[in-house]
Amino acid sequence: QVQLVESGGGLVQAGASLRLSCAASGRTFSAYPMGWFRQAPGKEREFVASIIRGAGTTTYADSVKGRFTISRDNAKTTEYLQMNSLKPEDTAVYYCAAGLGGNSPRGYHYWGQGTQVTVSS
Repeated sequence: QVQLVESGGGLVQAGASLRLSCAASGRTFSAYPMGWFRQAPGKEREFVASIIRGAGTTTYADSVKGRFTISRDNAKTTEYLQMNSLKPEDTAVYYCAAGLGGNSPRGYHYWGQGTQVTVSS
């Protein structure tokens, strides 16, 4: 079992930056690929970024590529999402997840409670 707790969301203006954190506890954190997803009101949950163990290979959605950076600190059992040049369309609840990996929510079976990110224009 893995427990995930996100933090770092908030209200910012367009062009600003935020860093989301996801603290993990429970089973071996480093064993699982980790991901970030987001869900805006009335929309499906969508993939943002993922990172796998070992080499730390990262994958990003096209909409955030070049602006967002996912990283993990296995010693601190924490995953991060650095978000730069934020846009109003980035507004959503952001969730961290752990599981088998990939860009589908079905690939993850552990989820945090979510943290709200709101970007004003």
